[in-house]
Amino acid sequence: MSPDRPLKPALYRGWRRCCPNCGKGALLYKYLKVHDSCNACGQDLYHHRADDGPAYLTILIVGHILAPLLHIVFVQFRPQPWIMAVGFSTACVALSLYFLPRIKGAIVAFQWARSLDGFGRDTSGNASKTN
Repeated sequence: MSPDRPLKPALYRGWRRCCPNCGKGALLYKYLKVHDSCNACGQDLYHHRADDGPAYLTILIVGHILAPLLHIVFVQFRPQPWIMAVGFSTACVALSLYFLPRIKGAIVAFQWARSLDGFGRDTSGNASKTN
């Protein structure tokens, strides 16, 4: 693990969908695609392996937000079933669309900060040296 890659700033930059190294270049394009490299600082980003992790975490977070809210709304207000279905379906889609790219950015930034999945290698393919 490289000591010059602090975790908190990298996660914050990833959450903002910016390069975890400089925070200036865009991390994502076309909603969820990760740039091969940062257009501001040149940091290679193609090493990431986010796969299904962002989707699973998004489902977990949205479920934990909406499940108690669903219970509270039903117990307190007793709306018609179709109103609850439309309202909570809309909320689920909106929250998922909001969280998914941000969580993906944070996961890529976590991998970068911890030198995982090739982020710790230099351009020649050798592992970077840490003191």
